[in-house]
Amino acid sequence: MTDPIARKGLKKRFWEKKKLTQMSPEEWEALCDGCGKCCLNKLEDEDTGQVELTKVACRLFDDTTCRCAQYPIRHQFVPECIVLKPSNIDTHAYWMPKTCAYRLLAEGKPLYDWHPLISGTPDSVHDAGISMQHRTVAEFEVNEEDWEDYIIEEPI
Repeated sequence: MTDPIARKGLKKRFWEKKKLTQMSPEEWEALCDGCGKCCLNKLEDEDTGQVELTKVACRLFDDTTCRCAQYPIRHQFVPECIVLKPSNIDTHAYWMPKTCAYRLLAEGKPLYDWHPLISGTPDSVHDAGISMQHRTVAEFEVNEEDWEDYIIEEPI
């Protein structure tokens, strides 16, 4: 089996050698583990700032693939979708799931063994039970005032 990192032209364990702000666009995108949690609707406590994930997914989320169905043009449909990038990771990391590679690295923590960059397979995030594959409810099926009923614990 060909090493998926080598196939993408990435250096082994690049995330341990570079700061997030030093990564190429390809390296940055490779950090995504494909869990789909960033596409979940979140609730933020106005007083504490604590963010809770719900299993209510964005209308563009495909919970079979755990990907955005319209990723390149998602802002046409969901203008408030956050584009996480090296320049805003410090202000947006708290909004990301606790298992998110971007958040972990921003907090100086290592990636989990199930992360595809460690395991060598994109399915490891699903096999480990971390992803939201087949676990979401579409946002058009739930009234926003009922999202609290769908809060999930992390890590899932």
